[in-house]
Amino acid sequence: MIPVTEKELRESFVNCSKGEAARINLPAGLARLPWEDLDFLGWRDPKAPDRGYLVAEYQDRLVGVTMRVPTGVRRALVKTTVCSICVTAHPGTGVSLFAAPKAGPSGRQGNTVGTYICADLACPLYVRGKKISDLGSRFEESMTLEEQVARTRLNLEQFLDQVFKP
Repeated sequence: MIPVTEKELRESFVNCSKGEAARINLPAGLARLPWEDLDFLGWRDPKAPDRGYLVAEYQDRLVGVTMRVPTGVRRALVKTTVCSICVTAHPGTGVSLFAAPKAGPSGRQGNTVGTYICADLACPLYVRGKKISDLGSRFEESMTLEEQVARTRLNLEQFLDQVFKP
């Protein structure tokens, strides 16, 4: 992913108002992020833990999506769950259901789309081995790193397709 500015991030959001985008708590240290290792930028709002944000290049433009994690959901701490985007397995609460309002009129009517994503939204770092799941390692796969990155991008694109689907 190419490095982006605060202004570009705020302007990229497609499923919230401009006022809401202006109030989003952006990740600290934008200039110091490992941009070369990111297929998308994802972060949780430290002041509102039920909120998450994802910004990616999608159809030749920068697209930001606001998401929420349902509150009050009890997860078994002994179960292993797998991220739908990067296919990383995590124990307990390491994967969360993120619900994103759809873009456009459908989203303004309250329609959402959801998927299970790494709770810290660090999928690109897990795929590249820069971050390790609490299970200790990723599943051994026969795919190359490049193929795993391509799969992650495709899974993300399919989620974003659903956000834009009327």
